[in-house]
Amino acid sequence: MTFRNPVFYISALLVTTLVVIGAIVPEKFGNVAEKLFNFTTINFGWFYLLAVFIFVLFLIGLSISKYGKMRLGPADSRPEYPFFTWIGMLFSAGFGAGLVFWGVAEPMSHFFETPFPGVEAQTEEAARIAMGYAFFHWGVSQWSVFAIVGLVIAFLQFRQEKKGLISTAIEPVVGKNRVLGQTIDTLAVIATVMGVATSLGLGILQMNGGLKTVFNWPTSIWIQMIVAAVMLVMYLLSSSTGLNKGIKWLSNLNLGLCLVLLLFVFLAGPTVFILNTFVLGLGDYLTNFVQYSLRLTPYQGGDWVRDWTIFYWAWSIAWSPFVGAFVARVSRGRTIRQFVFGVLVVPPVIACLWIAVFGGTTIFSDLNKGTKIAEAVNNDIAVALFKTFGDLPFSIVLSVLSILLIFTFLVTSADSATYILGSMTSKGSLNPPLTVKIIWGVLITAIAVVLLLAGAGGLDALQTASLISALPFTVILLIMVGAFLKIVKSSNKQK
Repeated sequence: MTFRNPVFYISALLVTTLVVIGAIVPEKFGNVAEKLFNFTTINFGWFYLLAVFIFVLFLIGLSISKYGKMRLGPADSRPEYPFFTWIGMLFSAGFGAGLVFWGVAEPMSHFFETPFPGVEAQTEEAARIAMGYAFFHWGVSQWSVFAIVGLVIAFLQFRQEKKGLISTAIEPVVGKNRVLGQTIDTLAVIATVMGVATSLGLGILQMNGGLKTVFNWPTSIWIQMIVAAVMLVMYLLSSSTGLNKGIKWLSNLNLGLCLVLLLFVFLAGPTVFILNTFVLGLGDYLTNFVQYSLRLTPYQGGDWVRDWTIFYWAWSIAWSPFVGAFVARVSRGRTIRQFVFGVLVVPPVIACLWIAVFGGTTIFSDLNKGTKIAEAVNNDIAVALFKTFGDLPFSIVLSVLSILLIFTFLVTSADSATYILGSMTSKGSLNPPLTVKIIWGVLITAIAVVLLLAGAGGLDALQTASLISALPFTVILLIMVGAFLKIVKSSNKQK
């Protein structure tokens, strides 16, 4: 039974303990978490950069190799979901909500304070660098982390009919060890719960910020709790309908809403400027890919790379057990080549288009109309997207649609998380018990609400604590690369 599984009750107990500490003494908890996180990023930032660069090279090499034709399932299997639905699911479980938030906030942050000390802020050169770096952070590197986990788990689960667990994915290298396996799976569950709960809390704060900007509603804990309650009901209803209904329908809605907003802002905004920005940004991204991937500043010092690139990679790696496992679950029947293209290329292209359209529109306004949106974003990052709509027609409608999109993305992420947490704590089951999914859903919402009541400091502290798990998971992901090479060669010989 699930409830007798040590991974279930140990992870639930540890998460609850951390949340109680974070709520009671958020400042002290935050200080300890910050010190540990700084230790890992200062001393092992190079390790994160090198590992993610290796993941990208490995996936590209694998996709063009003879193994690219192998399917994630039996040789005669075909994709379980249509391409549009599949991409929608990838985005919804991945960083869809994050992209809606950071698609404007990141380029404007780099425009206001440039990545390179010698470049003057809020100039044409600063704008170009801001777009190129935003493309880089939301490009193939981030998605390579999810692709590694998803590829290995999908291959083992659907082709070799093994459990879809992180511990199972490293067995070809480290062998079977019950204690080690349960420890790794417990760490994956804890990182997933803390990451999703803090994202849910921060998303609720962003929605409250949007409601304040659009409707002049106050920033209130009561509004935030109502949003959390509605969200809980929605994703529990969605979760009860199963993967092929709730998550599938919401994913299609999310991607459809994204494309509608994207197309409208593209046509209503500075269209030619956006196209030029996209093409130039893409060129700068490709030209500087190796330099940005391995960029550190040991000679001149500074924290910019650690605060942005290394933070992003740690964030992606800490989320990789959840997002990777979900990517695996919805990718049955695709070839390795199709999988790598779909996960490594399509979401980054959509992300770069989103950044070019929304970030480009905002930068155009600041450069040509003196709107000073970068300054407003620097003061309150939550208003970034809504400030973009100020100069466009139907700004109220766009803001309402954006709030709805953030809401549905968060619901889908939470729904996906409850499914994966249920699977992780049910020994990799493809159909985890509804009771277990409900328990995790309620716990995630409770964590978000408790920390909202304790103040934003509690959310930030728990988020920082969850990112500490990136260090051990980077090692695990590198082991997974070796494990996959071993099993794919063995499987190919048996054909």
